[in-house]
Amino acid sequence: MATAMDWLPWSLLLFSLMCETSAFYVPGVAPINFHQNDPVEIKAVKLTSSRTQLPYEYYSLPFCQPSKITYKAENLGEVLRGDRIVNTPFQVLMNSEKKCEVLCSQSNKPVTLTVEQSRLVAERITEDYYVHLIADNLPVATRLELYSNRDSDDKKKEKDVQFEHGYRLGFTDVNKIYLHNHLSFILYYHREDMEEDQEHTYRVVRFEVIPQSIRLEDLKADEKSSCTLPEGTNSSPQEIDPTKENQLYFTYSVHWEESDIKWASRWDTYLTMSDVQIHWFSIINSVVVVFFLSGILSMIIIRTLRKDIANYNKEDDIEDTMEESGWKLVHGDVFRPPQYPMILSSLLGSGIQLFCMILIVISNGSPWCGSLPFSHRVFGGFSAGRLYRTLKGHRWKKGAFCTATLYPGVVFGICFVLNCFIWGKHSSGAVPFPTMVALLCMWFGISLPLVYLGYYFGFRKQPYDNPVRTNQIPRQIPEQRWYMNRFVGILMAGILPFGAMFIELFFIFSAIWENQFYYLFGFLFLVFIILVVSCSQISIVMVYFQLCAEDYRWWWRNFLVSGGSAFYVLVYAIFYFVNKLDIVEFIPSLLYFGYTALMVLSFWLLTGTIGFYAAYMFVRKIYAAVKID
Repeated sequence: MATAMDWLPWSLLLFSLMCETSAFYVPGVAPINFHQNDPVEIKAVKLTSSRTQLPYEYYSLPFCQPSKITYKAENLGEVLRGDRIVNTPFQVLMNSEKKCEVLCSQSNKPVTLTVEQSRLVAERITEDYYVHLIADNLPVATRLELYSNRDSDDKKKEKDVQFEHGYRLGFTDVNKIYLHNHLSFILYYHREDMEEDQEHTYRVVRFEVIPQSIRLEDLKADEKSSCTLPEGTNSSPQEIDPTKENQLYFTYSVHWEESDIKWASRWDTYLTMSDVQIHWFSIINSVVVVFFLSGILSMIIIRTLRKDIANYNKEDDIEDTMEESGWKLVHGDVFRPPQYPMILSSLLGSGIQLFCMILIVISNGSPWCGSLPFSHRVFGGFSAGRLYRTLKGHRWKKGAFCTATLYPGVVFGICFVLNCFIWGKHSSGAVPFPTMVALLCMWFGISLPLVYLGYYFGFRKQPYDNPVRTNQIPRQIPEQRWYMNRFVGILMAGILPFGAMFIELFFIFSAIWENQFYYLFGFLFLVFIILVVSCSQISIVMVYFQLCAEDYRWWWRNFLVSGGSAFYVLVYAIFYFVNKLDIVEFIPSLLYFGYTALMVLSFWLLTGTIGFYAAYMFVRKIYAAVKID
């Protein structure tokens, strides 16, 4: 998801992966009304697997094909997700039952898979591939019924219903491979209220499938493409032997049920989670811990600051104050411009763009926000330009180009390398060359000018007003204690923000990498607010300790330390890969860590920017509150 997972054109590559699981196919503004026996088109989207993370086109496997294959014109987000929406030969009519229908049957003859096709199907089954179909823009799902109270009696057991995205291509049992060659479609419709003299209309509100494996000998087909399913459990599954040709039937059945669910609420069933209570308790626990620790830190630092400011402002004790060590002694150097101000302002500008994009997407609860305006690019350029001028920079054109290309260039480079490997696997997840050219045109034709525009106005605006002047000669920095080491600071500062988002991170990872639904934008917005608060307060504490140690080189250090939670995200991603996923091949592993690197980099920019600006406002505030001779 997502959609998940629009600050620059190349962010579409990243964000579509971060929010891939939440990027559903949104119907049009108005629902589609069907009459009795109107055709309901079943389309195929792609094949996916949590083991390989490589999507493939539906017809990359020898499924039955219609007389004319027609691909839907996908939007940019669908192309980047690897979707290749295509028509299928399934004939489904509104509110019309089908007991059993044979696909691609010629003269009542079964389909013959060659040795090469059989080997490919068997390989996809062993790799746990899922097939994704849609009907009326609603994805097919497999119902899973789980028992919630395992320790109770059988009569008292309650079933929890969950839905799995798509259906399994097949399964393995005792080193044998079986294909799901029969699909039982269950479609739910809502009957619309009409006047007496008008014909009833129907709307599709749920699309389920029950995949079955039925061997050739147990399916009885006639010349009219109808078939008879075996009764009970007497049939055997359809085995696929990868070493020889295999004969089988592809069949399907259609069952319609009326539902009270209205069209506007048809996603609710898919997105209902059985562990909502656990999720709530986890979120509340994180909120309590974060606010409790943040409150303690705030009380400590506020009381200490009040005491310091009161001592520094006592006119009778000026000599004693001058002999003290502390943050006031570096007032002449605390606003000294850091090294590489252009790179720092460019990274912070990219962080502002990320912050604006994520805030808009989460607050709107919409993962398909690719149509949002590009205004946050202007905001990023504006903030970077103004900060660059505050840091005594003067080459604004070069700074604007750096802001528009530094972070997007890194994203593009990683995505291009990964895309080459995906091309080599002939996966539909590979970005086509025309799409890549279109993205480049968007980058240099839209994003770059907008960043220049924002940077120009930001550079022309009055720089931030620092409350104290900077000395001409830098003050000598005393030797620092071990706990003031930069890496130690990253470990200390990152643990609290990571604790605030740990639970939500687990659900997001499960949705992205394990083929699950995710649509908890309320939780996500709450966690994002907590993340902002915790990053800001931890950053203020860390910069205060640094200045008390008479180390005024806080610009870069604070930016790096504030993004320390990204280090824990990386560690968790490695833990998740080892313990939760079943990826063993090189290219899927490369894709996982490549996309994880993009997530960690973006998260570091986001949290580092939040912490930097919080610390900058804090530093300006405290030095404006004391009397400086």
